[in-house]
This record gives sequence, structure tokens and C-alpha cells, in this order.
Amino acid sequence: MTSPAPSVGAEAARRRTFAVISHPDAGKSTLTEALALHAKVISEAGAIHGKAGRKSTVSDWMEMEKARGISVSSTALQFDYADCVINLVDTPGHSDFSEDTYRVLTAVDAAVMLIDAAKGLEPQTLKLFQVCKHRGIPVITVINKWDRPGQEPLELLDEIQERIGLTPTPLFLPVGIAGDFRGLLRRGEDGEPEEYVHFTRTAGGATIAPEESLSPEAAAEREGDTWAAAVEESELLSASGQDHDQELFLAGTTSPVIYASAMLNFGVRQLLETLVALAPPPGPRAVVGGAARDVTAPFSAVVFKVQAGMDAAHRDRLAFMRIVSGEFERGMVVTHAQTGKPFATKYALTVFGRERSTVDTAYPGDVVGLVNATALAPGHTLFSDKKVEFPPIPSFAPEHFAVLRAESAGKYKQFRRAIDQLDSEGVVQVLRNDIRGDAAPVLAAVGPMQFEVVTARMRTEFNVETRLEPLGYTVARRTDAASGPELGRQRGVEVFTRTDGVLLALFSDKWRYQYIAKELPDLTLAPLVAATD
Repeated sequence: MTSPAPSVGAEAARRRTFAVISHPDAGKSTLTEALALHAKVISEAGAIHGKAGRKSTVSDWMEMEKARGISVSSTALQFDYADCVINLVDTPGHSDFSEDTYRVLTAVDAAVMLIDAAKGLEPQTLKLFQVCKHRGIPVITVINKWDRPGQEPLELLDEIQERIGLTPTPLFLPVGIAGDFRGLLRRGEDGEPEEYVHFTRTAGGATIAPEESLSPEAAAEREGDTWAAAVEESELLSASGQDHDQELFLAGTTSPVIYASAMLNFGVRQLLETLVALAPPPGPRAVVGGAARDVTAPFSAVVFKVQAGMDAAHRDRLAFMRIVSGEFERGMVVTHAQTGKPFATKYALTVFGRERSTVDTAYPGDVVGLVNATALAPGHTLFSDKKVEFPPIPSFAPEHFAVLRAESAGKYKQFRRAIDQLDSEGVVQVLRNDIRGDAAPVLAAVGPMQFEVVTARMRTEFNVETRLEPLGYTVARRTDAASGPELGRQRGVEVFTRTDGVLLALFSDKWRYQYIAKELPDLTLAPLVAATD
């Protein structure tokens, strides 16, 4: 007798879909590996900073990532843990790729904010937290690298509360100062110590760190003053009202905190269990028109990421969609909301770094990659049954501009094809006007490293050598067809059309922009949407 098919609601309730956000070099990719290791998806963790004989992390697959030890493209990982399905999206940490990170944050239900124990809150962390706050995404805080010298535990918590207004409510406190990480004190609902989890290091942190569970009494006997200091810190937090409250966490008022060392795999199991126990499952999502799409409605999904070049052997293009409602079945024909055309889903994958496996069914919260989905772009909607469309994902205001040219005129067709692909993926924004023509498009980016990704991928994927010529523009504003001709006649201004049809006026500097805005007040000059708008 076959078991009944699972209900969409029950499957959605098992999902935990979250992103890891932080400043560069706080350990995101290392944490991603450590989580996969604890879920027994991999048998040995890699290291980002390549020592002899060490692997690069599974989630960092681009050659540029391996060379620099940073993530420049988001990667989706899925695995089972404790009867839950974990969908983990590792985001770029470098501020130049904040647009890609923002797209990822439209596709998750929770975020893990990773903080370096020595450096505390850093600019990119603050910016990404503001995006989470604006979108109502609850945040779990992990204070990482506790195995290295760093700040005092409570100092870090005070910094979080003072600088971002989020009340930290530690679930676990470190036993041992930063640099002498012995284990974790698990706090109960009232802040009382319930358990001491003692860790034992493994060689290079490549395998799961053995844990020993001790009672508070045994911990006091074993660790003495070090345990007493952790207990005292827990009591101080309780006196300040910093004990976990689930409603306040989901409302974005508080953040559960765990101290950890991703490199040594200390505190990683505790994070996984916290995600399973506290992170919200998928819920209703707003659609164009203001209604909300319930998870049990017929199938719908939103594309949040398009990536090519993940597999040099296949040279294909993957569109990552977050399933919002209903059950997805590979091969089903759905409708592409932006064109109204049918879309076949024969080639659907789950992706773990460069490893792929075919997915036959998926549910709300899951991330599925569709192969060679050339019509899809970030923000697009797919649906079955009656039409539904989710709000588009806005683009960041670019701050860096450059002309891109092919070194060889004979590679023009490849050059055009490559530009169109990178544009559709959202790697950069591509701007054109009649004066410059298609042979020399202008690239617009949040940060200059995006240009490096473009030239590297043009060379490795399309065999086109290119050169970049920086343009002296620093300010971009949205304009319209009525204002464009007059703006184009102004010194220090150039008007372009972005691929999505938006007209952008680029100014040489903010003073030039301010002068023209004052002298020609009837012209349309609107700020572009920022991440927190």
C-alpha cells in the first residue's frame, strides 16, 4: 500500500529557507560548509584560504572566488536536517555585489547575520541588516571566530543594540574568552544555565567537532571561574530582559544569538537546531495588486537569480526560482507572467555548488534551478492556473560606469551575445544610446569588482578579450522621454536607455546634478531605488 502524497501545507511547514549575510571575510562560505558538514551532506569541510592540500569551499565555484577567497555570486544549497528541509542561500559578501545579495533576500524567510568577534558590526553588515529590517525578515545572529582574540561577549551585544536597534537575546554564551573557546552555555527560557556543551578540536576543523554535554554543576567543577563568568553574564542579560521571546523575534525586534567558530565547527549544530526550532517556515507572499499568495494556492514561483558558467562542460544558464505556493513537478508546463507564454520545466535541478541533481517535486520555500531558461530574468514570475504576478525586484542605483569594447572586431557577434547574457543575469546594468551604438555599451555597477567579473567571464566563457574604459560619471537619475533631449544638451550629462526601458541621466558629479536640478526644475530627475526603499 502506497503512502498518501504529502500535503503542500505540511511540506511547506518543514521548510527553512534563509540567507547568510555579513561583511566580507566574516566566514560566510566557511559557515555554509560547516552547516553542510553537520547535516552530513559532505564528509569533509574545505577552507577558503587555500593552504597546501586544502580544498576550496563547495559553495565557491568560480575561479575568481577561489583565487580571492570571497564569494561573488550567490549559491543555493539544499539538505535535510531533523525532519526539515534546509534551503541555504550563500550570498556575496563584498559590497560591490550588494545588488545580487538584495535579490537573494527577496527569496528567503530568515537571515543569519554573521559577525566577526574581533571586528564587530561592519558597514556591509549594517547595510544588509537594514534590507532585512525593511523586508520584515527575522534575523539570527552568529558571532563567529570566537576561537581567535576578540571583543568581550557583552560588548558585542551592546554594539548590536546601540547601532542597529535590535535587541540581542543569546541562546548560547561562550565559555572562555575570545581566543580560548572551550564550549557553550545553553540558556533556558528564563536565562538559567541548562547545559554546558564542551567542544574538542579536530585537525584543521575538517570534521565535526566532538561534543560533550555536562550539567551546570559538572561544568562549574570542570571549568571553575571560566564557567562562573559565563553564568554571571547570563544573569546580567536576564536582568536586562534579554531572554528569547519568539513573538518578538518574528516581529524583528529581537535576535537570538549564538557564539561560534565556523572554521572549527564549534556552535554549528546549535545554529542548525535553532534554525529548525525558531526560523519561520514559508508564509503568504504579496502579489501585484496588494493581495497575498498563500502557500497552498496553485503553483507559483519568483525568479531571484540567473547564473551562467557554473559548469564549463555544459555552458548552460540556470534561473533560480523560489517556490512561493503549490507543488512543483518537473515537466509541468507553467506560464511566464511577463510574456504570457507557456514555459516547460523539463530540466529542473537542485544545485549544491557545482554538483547538480534532478528534482522531480518541490514545495514552497524550495529553490529550484531551471536549465537554459533564456526568457527568465530576476524578478520574473511563473505560475499555473489563474494569473499571478509578484512585484519586480528593483535595481540599485549604480555608482560606477565604464565603456566595454571587444579587442577584436571579428568577435563582435560573440561580444553582443555575451553582453546580452550578462545583462539578463543582472551581473551589471547595460546602458545604450544612439551616439555610442551597440559596439560600445556602457556598463553600470554598484562597485568596480562587478566589472572584473564581466571581463573575466567574457574571456573564459565566450573567448572574447575586452577592455574597459572608465567614464567620469558618478551620479545617476531616472528621467523620461520628455526631459531626455534637454538633458542631453547639458554639459557633463549623458542620457541612456537601460535594458528594462528605463531612461537614466548620468552626471559628472553631484554638483553638476544639483546645478541642473536647480536651473531646470521642470525636468524629471528622480532618485533610483535603493536597497532599503
